[in-house]
Amino acid sequence: MISEYDFVVIGGGIAGVSVAAQLSEKSSVRLLEMEDQPGYHSTGRSAALFIESYGNNMVRALTRASRKAFYNPPENFTAVQLVKPRQILITASPGKAELLDTFKETLEADDIVEYKSPEEAAALCPILKAEKFAGALLNSTPADIEVHELQQAYLRILKKNDGVISLQSHILDIQRDQGGWAITMPTNEVIRTSMVINAAGAWAGELGMKVGAFDIGLHPLKRSACLVNAPTGFDINAWPMVADVEEEFYIKPDAGMLLISPSDETLTKPCDAQPDELDIAIAIDRIEQVTTLQIRRIAHKWAGLRSFVADSSPVVGFDPIQPGFFWLAALGGFGVQTAPALSKVAASLAQGNPLDSELLDFGIDVASIAPGRTYQPLSDTPTIGVARL
Repeated sequence: MISEYDFVVIGGGIAGVSVAAQLSEKSSVRLLEMEDQPGYHSTGRSAALFIESYGNNMVRALTRASRKAFYNPPENFTAVQLVKPRQILITASPGKAELLDTFKETLEADDIVEYKSPEEAAALCPILKAEKFAGALLNSTPADIEVHELQQAYLRILKKNDGVISLQSHILDIQRDQGGWAITMPTNEVIRTSMVINAAGAWAGELGMKVGAFDIGLHPLKRSACLVNAPTGFDINAWPMVADVEEEFYIKPDAGMLLISPSDETLTKPCDAQPDELDIAIAIDRIEQVTTLQIRRIAHKWAGLRSFVADSSPVVGFDPIQPGFFWLAALGGFGVQTAPALSKVAASLAQGNPLDSELLDFGIDVASIAPGRTYQPLSDTPTIGVARL
């Protein structure tokens, strides 16, 4: 059996479903996801926040351009509030107070921030041991993102526009010929398309190698996290997220429990990431040292992969070697918070259309995210990765 589509999107994470939804407004789209549900890997394991001051200049531009979609989404996009305020308390250990000044310099001018003494920090999050800190910086601008609802909203658009979603779709073969791309599935179905959108997350690099595309230098990094019981007698929903300025740990209220992580970044191969017992033990030890928590039980633990290239900007655009092969990869920890704008950018480029002036006004530069660009490490990346999971 042969099926034909204008676009085939490989990968059902937030990148894949959002660009598929955008493309489906004017084109026929097939979405291929290797797992039994979209967003099983990084997207489904994300505790994402909306932070405009997170990431390098290009990530920040994409985040600013996404703000309207989160705070004032289009009518009928979702019935659920996509963002809810979540303060972030950046802490510094004794002797490291100057790092708060350095971190403050990375924030946006309109971020609402104020310095807090160790005692004031402990008042905001009562489990903190004031004597373990030199001070803190409270950012009241960020917000939690309802990741699941965001993904479901894009899936609803895709279905409404007759897009086809194929789960448990393991590709047997993918080849390019004079007619475009031929993708062979285990069912012997051959899917033909003129354009493949590579939104395969941690597997994007492997997919690129399989078709002989440009090597973008993609590196998946694993981060572990777990949920533990919150202390009784507190309304933890009002607590800020607490993150160490040197990225030694973070603590975040999550559905009545506390999500903790050692902020680890371990280079790994694409896989169904599992938490390392040592990383979980390190997280518990670090957090018990600076809080009154005594963690005896872990309710749930997991790991997620975030994929980066050298300059930490996304890779979006046509491959410089393989015609009809389009990259939407290297989203790192920024995929969820940039999805509304990045999907519009990707869809416009894939369809050969100029970017909306509104996107350009935010400073989005397609050359800075194009595959094949010269990668140069950026110096304006914040020193803390509080939105990466």
